[in-house]
Amino acid sequence: MSDSCAVPGSTESCDIVVSQADAKTETRCSACGTEGRPVERQTVLHHVKHEHLERVSDEAFRFCGDQQCPVVYYGDRETRFSVDEMRELVGAKATGDARPICYCFGFTEGDAREEIVHTGKSTIPATVSGLIKAGRCACEVRNPSGACCLGEVNRTVKRLTAERETSMKETLTPADDCCAR
Repeated sequence: MSDSCAVPGSTESCDIVVSQADAKTETRCSACGTEGRPVERQTVLHHVKHEHLERVSDEAFRFCGDQQCPVVYYGDRETRFSVDEMRELVGAKATGDARPICYCFGFTEGDAREEIVHTGKSTIPATVSGLIKAGRCACEVRNPSGACCLGEVNRTVKRLTAERETSMKETLTPADDCCAR
């Protein structure tokens, strides 16, 4: 299975190749029932706290992206790792300004929010795209989901921009303003 994050306007991509899971592997998280994304063992090793590394075996692992589920990784032999067993915040499980949106280059939701509040836009998507194009990303290891961060960066910037626009409209046209009638 191959998953790519293409750089807009370029033929370059951040190729992420994930091993085929065994046909008998359970694809759904036993805690929440969400279909998991296969991740490499190296990705799991990178994110699990050192005191839990001995539990990382050679089984096939999947990432659970359900925000409400405490499970981050689950294996085909019922090994599970929770949010509390990770070295850092898992963006898919976190909320707020500290939530990572790009693991390779260290951008958070707060970084995007601050830029949008001050300038009305964010340069983070273009920055990340340029760095991907330059071959400087390692999303398949650095991102707990094993996927490219650019999609999450774009979704977050779009959501924050829409929130700002809505907030600006509400501030500029209060319902009880006599001039707005």
